[in-house]
Amino acid sequence: MSEVTVWFDGACPLCRREIALMRRLDRRGAIRFVDVGQAEPAACPLDRGELLARFHASENGRLLSGAAAFAAMWRAIPLLRPLGLAFRGPLATAWLERFYRAFLRARPMLQKLALRLERS
Repeated sequence: MSEVTVWFDGACPLCRREIALMRRLDRRGAIRFVDVGQAEPAACPLDRGELLARFHASENGRLLSGAAAFAAMWRAIPLLRPLGLAFRGPLATAWLERFYRAFLRARPMLQKLALRLERS
C-alpha cells in the first residue's frame, strides 16, 4: 500500500466538497489530508502560496502536482484506482494536465458559484 498525502485549500468551497467526497471514498484511511490553511509550516513541503495555487500530493515520498497529484490520490482509493492507473503514464497525465489547467482558469468563477450554493 502506498503512502499518500494530499494538501488542499480548506478555504475553497470546491476543494472542501471534493476532499469530503474523497474522505468518504477512502474507507481504508490510506490518504493523509492536510488543509494548507490550518497546517503548521513543517507539514507543508512547499510555500503555502504554491500549495494553494495547484493541487499537490505526495505518493511514497514523491511530490506531485496537478494531474499527477490527482492520479496519485485516485490510486489510493480502491474504487478510483483504475482511473488513477489509467492516468499514470506520461501521455495520459499530459492529457489530464491540459484539462486541469483549463479548470484552474475557470476555478475563481466556480468557487464563487460553489460559495453561493453553500450559503443557500
